[in-house]
Amino acid sequence: MDNPRYKKSTSFLKRAELSIPIGSQTFSKSKTQYPVGASPLFIDRAKGPYTWDIDGNRYLDLVNSLAAITIGHNSKAVNNAVRKQLKKGILFSLPGVLEAEVAELIISTVPSAEMVRFAKNGSDATSAAIRLARAYTDRSDIAFCGYHGWQDWYIGATTRNKGVPNQVSKLTHKFNFNDINSLKQIFDQNPGKIAAVILEPMSIEYPKENFLEQVKNITKNNGAILIFDETITGYRFSIGGAQHIFKVTPDLTTLGKGIANGFPLSAIAGSNIIMKEMENIFFSGTFGGELLSLSAAREVIKMHIDNNVSGKLIEIGTKITNGVEEIISNYKLEHLLKLSGHPTWKFLNWQGTEKYEAKIIKAYFMQEMLKKGVLILSSHNISLSYRKVHITKLLKAYDEVLCDIAKRISDETIEELLTTKPLEPLFKIR
Repeated sequence: MDNPRYKKSTSFLKRAELSIPIGSQTFSKSKTQYPVGASPLFIDRAKGPYTWDIDGNRYLDLVNSLAAITIGHNSKAVNNAVRKQLKKGILFSLPGVLEAEVAELIISTVPSAEMVRFAKNGSDATSAAIRLARAYTDRSDIAFCGYHGWQDWYIGATTRNKGVPNQVSKLTHKFNFNDINSLKQIFDQNPGKIAAVILEPMSIEYPKENFLEQVKNITKNNGAILIFDETITGYRFSIGGAQHIFKVTPDLTTLGKGIANGFPLSAIAGSNIIMKEMENIFFSGTFGGELLSLSAAREVIKMHIDNNVSGKLIEIGTKITNGVEEIISNYKLEHLLKLSGHPTWKFLNWQGTEKYEAKIIKAYFMQEMLKKGVLILSSHNISLSYRKVHITKLLKAYDEVLCDIAKRISDETIEELLTTKPLEPLFKIR
């Protein structure tokens, strides 16, 4: 039965699928993550903490463009900086001065950054860092932990590896976060072969027992390059990223989502001696020096320097986390839902019951939160635009939905009230 709340979204999906595989450019924004008939599928506009779908429904946005928005949608300060640059030009036939200016700002704020190159998305940056490490070490194999994009070197080592040659997949080896022995084993089994170790310095859980320091020592002792993928954590956890918080400086860092508040820009930064190898490999793109995104990044980084953006994100995220955990406790749902991760990027970890799988409970939660005007997936991706009124609205929605879930679990009616099929994950990322 069609849901009138999402009538235009459902209809437009049919149109979009005629010209776009799965109807979206991004898996995580598609019907693979948002169930057809029980959620919005297309956004019309966004401002501050809110987004409006094409049916006119307004949502408090906890997805924030997959964590790419840190300041808030349609930021006046960032937009003004972009408009000013737009009058001068978007892309020149020679480098613009913004390339060096933004590189200098990154160098001044990120501990590992001595030189910088720009790209357009996180996959570009991580793949460039891998090629750079291979060139510098003259080795081929990679040890990884976490999610690092769509390119062959990484995705070939996951279950989403169709189209990647087996010879490429064999060069990439997975280890587990906070399990130093799993990394040691990779080095033991591949002596003299590992070019780089790449990981998100934090995602679902905090590093324990000096894990990052141990990773750095093992990597260095084996002649490999340490790469921190700070596509999400950079300019979100701290002005200097997770490496600044945990006092562990990698050889190379990749940056992305938080750097330009939604404008397409990523970066590879690192030590002079390794980054100089960029002159010998081929990493070059017409749009690496695109000036609108660089002007946005300059404004965002200056905001971090002048206004303690990360500190304010942490404060907002902590208030939300504390409120949600109190609600979970009030309804005695600790066995179903636990929060983990950093306050600015907090994960929702659902557990199943004897009657219901976790994916069924999660689907019902998402269905009901969307009804109450909250756009949410599996994490809280905090933006600076949240005010007290928005936090109050969010916690009210949580209270009502978790109260309902507690009742439905008790009387075993969740499945019959679910208006959509639970979604299956594309592959396990973290």
